[in-house]
Amino acid sequence: MKFIRIALILLFLPAALYANDFSLVANIHGGINGAQDNEPEFKFNIDLWPRYFVLIGDNSDFVISAGLTVGMEEEFYYIPEILQTHFTFRFGKAGIKIGRMEYADPLSYAAEGLFDGLQFFSSGNAGRFDIGVWYTGFLYKKNANITMTEDDMSAFDKPVDYNDFFNTYFAPARAVAAIGWEHPSIGEVLHFGASIVGQYDLTGADAQYHSQYLIIKAAVPKGGFLLELGGSVAVSQTIEEDEDDIGVSFAGEAGFSWMLPSKFTSRLSVTGKYASGKMEDAYEAFNPITTQYIGNIPEYKFSGLSILSLNYTARFAKSFGAALNASYFIRNDLGTINSYPAAVGSDGYLLGPEVYLRMVFSPVSDVQFDLGGGAFFPSLGDAGPDEPLRWKVDLKVIIAIL
Repeated sequence: MKFIRIALILLFLPAALYANDFSLVANIHGGINGAQDNEPEFKFNIDLWPRYFVLIGDNSDFVISAGLTVGMEEEFYYIPEILQTHFTFRFGKAGIKIGRMEYADPLSYAAEGLFDGLQFFSSGNAGRFDIGVWYTGFLYKKNANITMTEDDMSAFDKPVDYNDFFNTYFAPARAVAAIGWEHPSIGEVLHFGASIVGQYDLTGADAQYHSQYLIIKAAVPKGGFLLELGGSVAVSQTIEEDEDDIGVSFAGEAGFSWMLPSKFTSRLSVTGKYASGKMEDAYEAFNPITTQYIGNIPEYKFSGLSILSLNYTARFAKSFGAALNASYFIRNDLGTINSYPAAVGSDGYLLGPEVYLRMVFSPVSDVQFDLGGGAFFPSLGDAGPDEPLRWKVDLKVIIAIL
C-alpha cells in the first residue's frame, strides 16, 4: 500500500499546481460471455487514468500517467500501474526520449506496448529513424503480455498477491533493443517501414530463450484503394545446460482495402495473416516478444495460426460509427497453442469462423459508448466440430472527467 500512496502523491501534487495540464479519464467496462448450455461468465472493471503533461522550455516536455483498475472477475481485485512516464528532449529534427514509453514495430508482430528505457529518433527528408534500448522487468505482467516460454505463461496466470508483490506483479525480465526506419512516401507512391528487434532473456530460468526479428511493411495507396504487405523473419536461440538450439520462424500479412463511394465514410477490407507453426526440423512456431491476440471471442496468440478476415467499417454520422468483422481461423500445426477450442487429440486444422459487430457512439466529446458482440462457431471447422457455439457481449463507457 505504501507503493500506491507514493505513486498517487507523485501524480496528483503536480496536477494541483498546474491544473490546465492535468487530465483524468475513466473507462467503465462490463462484459458477459459464454457457450451453449454453460453458465455465462461476467466481468466488470473500472479504469482510472490520470495524466500530467508539462512543457520544459521550447524543446522538451515531461509526461507522467498512471492507471488504477478495480474489478470483479470471480473475486474482487485492484491493480495499480505506472503508464507512460518519460522526458522528451528535442534538438531540431532529432530527439531523445527517456523513461516508460510506447513502442511498436511496423507490424506490431514482435513488440508492442510499454517499455522502460531510452530511444533516439530523428526525422528528415529521408524519413524517420529511431533506435532504442529497453527493459521489461518493471512492467505490470498482464499489460506487458510477455508469454514466450512455459515459465512466462505460468507466471502470467498467477494472480497478483500483495503479500508477495515483487514475485507476482512484474513481467519477465528481458532486455529489448530495436532499430527502425520509416518513410511516408517513397517516390510519392510507397509507404515503407522496417525494423530489427531483438530480446535477451534475463529471467534466470534454466532454459534461456533469446530471439531476433526482421520486420518489413509496405503500403501502396491509389485513389480510394490501399494495398498493404508485410512480413517478419525471426531467429531464436534456446540455451539449456550445454545445448544450444537455433530456430527460424516466419509471419506475414497481406491486405486490401477500398474506401467505398458512399454518402458517409465507409471502408471494405480483406486481410490474410500467417504465423508459422512448428514443422519437424524445418522451422519453429513464430514466437513474439509481446503476445498479440487475434480474435474477439477466442483470443488466440498469433503463433502457429492463419486468419482470413473480411471487415466493413462505416461512420454514419459524426457521433456514430460501426464495424462488422468476419474471420476464419486455421491452425498451422497441432501443438503450438493449447487453448484452441478443439477436441483433445484432434487432427483437424480448421478452427471455425467468428462474426463480431462493434458500434461506437459519442453523444458529446467527453463521453463515448463502445458496444460489441458476436459469436464463434467451432462446428463450422474440423478441429472441434462438437464444441459448443461461443458468444460474447462487451460494453465500454469512456468518460473524460477532467
